[in-house]
Amino acid sequence: MASILVVDDEQSMREFLEILLQKAGHEVAVEADAASALARFAAGAFDLVITDLRLGRGSGLDILRGVKASSAATEVVMVTAFATTENAVQAMKLGAYDYVLKPFKVDELKLVVEKALEHRALVAENRVLRHRVGERRRQPEEILGASPAVEEVRELVAKVAPTRTTVLVTGESGTGKEVVARAIHEKGNRREQPFVAINCGAIPEGLIESELFGHEKGSFTGASDTKPGLFEVAGSGTLFLDEVGELPAPVQVKLLRTLQERKIRRVGGSADLTVSARIIAATNRDLAEEVKAGRFREDLYYRLNVIQVRMPALRERREDLPLFLEHFIDRFAAELGRSRPALDPQASRLLLAYDYPGNVRELANVVERAVTLCDGDVVTLSSLPPIVRGAALAAPGDTTALPLEGMDLQAHLDAIERAILEQALKRTGGVKTEAARLLSLTFRSLRYRLAKFGIENV
Repeated sequence: MASILVVDDEQSMREFLEILLQKAGHEVAVEADAASALARFAAGAFDLVITDLRLGRGSGLDILRGVKASSAATEVVMVTAFATTENAVQAMKLGAYDYVLKPFKVDELKLVVEKALEHRALVAENRVLRHRVGERRRQPEEILGASPAVEEVRELVAKVAPTRTTVLVTGESGTGKEVVARAIHEKGNRREQPFVAINCGAIPEGLIESELFGHEKGSFTGASDTKPGLFEVAGSGTLFLDEVGELPAPVQVKLLRTLQERKIRRVGGSADLTVSARIIAATNRDLAEEVKAGRFREDLYYRLNVIQVRMPALRERREDLPLFLEHFIDRFAAELGRSRPALDPQASRLLLAYDYPGNVRELANVVERAVTLCDGDVVTLSSLPPIVRGAALAAPGDTTALPLEGMDLQAHLDAIERAILEQALKRTGGVKTEAARLLSLTFRSLRYRLAKFGIENV
């Protein structure tokens, strides 16, 4: 089913086309003149416009120009009883899909409509495929886990998926926020439409606006062609804005307008384009604190935070660790084309004891390394990274005891140092000057050690 706008100054022709296209299963709107048609088009997206060339007020060419300036993806079919070669050439140059002469046969018009809509679908599909070039081909990941915290996430995903409501996914880095976003997309009625993801922190500040909203040819140095932005690429699907807290202030303003009006304007463009993609945003920052600090717009925060889904850290759901271990061992063994290795009891103990500050992403990396480096069909201690071996050995008890199997001394000491630093920050509520005093360190020395271990406020 497509959305079609019919423009003709003859009432009988409008009624005829409306009935004909509705019987074919399309949604049809009708207007009698150019001004009304362009106003109707600006108020809502259409897949196809069928317009008479000569109208009582205005011209079909005026409509063609207005439609193409606003939405290049919308196809336009011109209909006229006064055909000239000059008119036909001009219409095609302006971007008309086809030119139909009155009187026409019903089957002829049906065929033109069908071909125009097929062409629009192919162009949209091509944009999505170009965007996906280079992406790793994989099935959408499931939200793994059986803990109460994860069950709560799954229940919330099931409730919001069928809606068009904007969702904000929060949680520490590596917890699986994109997995949640993809689950919302896959379980909703947009699952057959594109899922387009962008990491807002990974795009240079000077390019992020063009990436999201597109640009017109010649709008800046290097803009050799008109480029649709990711809002256009997403179509009626889902646009996932990962690390949305990294957006620069000018782009925050433009995103707010898009959320309010469902319209975008390309860089260097003069016309507004209607967009219909669902927005899911994610951040590992506390956006409420970013608002207080003046780094994030309060109005945009409330627009994004209609429904919040918080993804818990792995340390908050340690009961899910065995399930993740099994999942990643199976996955990486299959990717490497080898038989699934077993876990040595000592290796299993260390993997289950480690704290995984990098959450699920770090766990996946640890298991991939272990499966890649293991000899034979068993993952042993030697396959694990030093930080995991050392952290597990630094568990409560006699930290000076030397295990029978030996130890990685530096990793052991690093793990102890990291644990004490984190305790000091927790005890002082993240106040680093106080933490430095507790540990008899200078502030500069504390800052160096925190950077060494990648520790932020705990």
